[in-house]
Amino acid sequence: MINPEAAPCAEGAIRSIAATPCAVSTQSWVLVATILASTIAYTDESVVNIALPAIERDLAASAAIVQWLVNAYTLCLAALLLIGGAAADRFGRRKMFITGVGIFAAASLACGLSPNVAILILARAIQGFGAALLIPCSLALIGATFDEAERGRAIGTWAGFSAIAAAVGPILGGFIVDHFSWRWIFLINPLLALPAIWIAAAHVPESVDPLATGRLDWRGGLLALSGLAGVCFGLIAAPDFGWTDARALAPLVCGVVLLGVFLWVERRNTAPMLPLDLFHSRTFSAVNLLTLLLYAALAAAFFFLPFALIQVHGYAAVLAGVAFLPFTIVMALLSRWSGGLVDRLGARLPLVVGPAITALGFGLLAIIVRNGAYWTFLVSLAVLGLGMAVSVAPLTTTVINAVPADKTGVASGINNAVAALASLLAVAIFGAVALGLYDRALDRALAQSSSGSAEFTQAVTAARGKFAAASIGSADDGGDQTQAHRIITTSLAQSIEDIMAFAAALALGAAASGTLLPGSRSGTS
Repeated sequence: MINPEAAPCAEGAIRSIAATPCAVSTQSWVLVATILASTIAYTDESVVNIALPAIERDLAASAAIVQWLVNAYTLCLAALLLIGGAAADRFGRRKMFITGVGIFAAASLACGLSPNVAILILARAIQGFGAALLIPCSLALIGATFDEAERGRAIGTWAGFSAIAAAVGPILGGFIVDHFSWRWIFLINPLLALPAIWIAAAHVPESVDPLATGRLDWRGGLLALSGLAGVCFGLIAAPDFGWTDARALAPLVCGVVLLGVFLWVERRNTAPMLPLDLFHSRTFSAVNLLTLLLYAALAAAFFFLPFALIQVHGYAAVLAGVAFLPFTIVMALLSRWSGGLVDRLGARLPLVVGPAITALGFGLLAIIVRNGAYWTFLVSLAVLGLGMAVSVAPLTTTVINAVPADKTGVASGINNAVAALASLLAVAIFGAVALGLYDRALDRALAQSSSGSAEFTQAVTAARGKFAAASIGSADDGGDQTQAHRIITTSLAQSIEDIMAFAAALALGAAASGTLLPGSRSGTS
């Protein structure tokens, strides 16, 4: 399984690489190194989501800080992913792989040891930079080591271990949060990174693309990074300062302007990181719009689901991690079957039906957030996994089929960047929306409450601006504590319900985008 949050189109990234025949032992070492590296990168995101409520409580952080814990990583990944792939081809895939894994490991260590939220956010951003190198390099190394006849099996092995890691990661993360500390979810990463670096240095041959002789588009990368950072800062700051406050509006406007400059520069660059001419293909544009909408919905739901399970229902973090298991299992079991859907049915039908099923999964989550039993979350996530399983492999194939053969690597890199961009914007936008809904619900409940005690008022007021309120108390405390607990959890549940409904609407929008795709495997207009 290709991780649906990080690499919807990873397979295509290596199809244009000509492999040099290597010894079987070398090929085995390459697989081990890339599996280890991909494991720490792909599981880090899901594990961090499970740990967010504990991090927020432990560091007394606001909801805005929690959003930045996710978006600092995703921002650097989305903005620099294409640069990372180009740097691997230009300077050496093994060299950039080792560099990326090393940066990710050092940043993970800094995350685990961070004394405050500022250091933690900075370290998460550096993690994202490391991931922007190691993720494209992992598959590039496989492509450079295995010839075309063996490459599919190698990808399957890599994907199989990625599926296992995706299944075990949230459960292990939940266990660590429950029994040790959230810091250990970061401190484990170097234990996997060090053997990956050693194997790559000792047993993996270097490879470069002889045609990649141009300069890297660092100007485009910095413009994309700055523009996206401004947009995210404005969106996340708006609930605290107000949408018309200069502290939120100025960075938002500057970010939009910088992104406009980025597109202007890319259009005139002879070797751009984002070749805009690919979007002249209706199929390529439609499938990337579908990716943006579908992965935004997924990111929003997965960001808030741990808060629903842990804060609203009071489940342990390990149970929150187990809840994601049906999603992963269904995707893993059906990924091989779904890979042939485009050949049998064309692109349009799977990419309309898949997102529609996904929308149903989000709709079920919206219904059960407040009062659903634990098993109903498992069923809803299985439905969600079914929808994504029907969608992901056809999406990958359609992106590759939409461009000329010599552009498949670039096209798949763009699609990966779009998926990361979707996650970035979803957490920023829906985090702001959910926080506004949550705070207004608390204010309404406080105004309508019959209790006037200072303890009750302080408990509810202190919960504003925090998805994981330290003062949430317990439903069994009695008196004002019981009422405060009920108001806080109900208000949080209401805001998460609305976010799940918005996610369903986005998935339906993705299904509508699928109707723009060709109905047969040909057709790349």
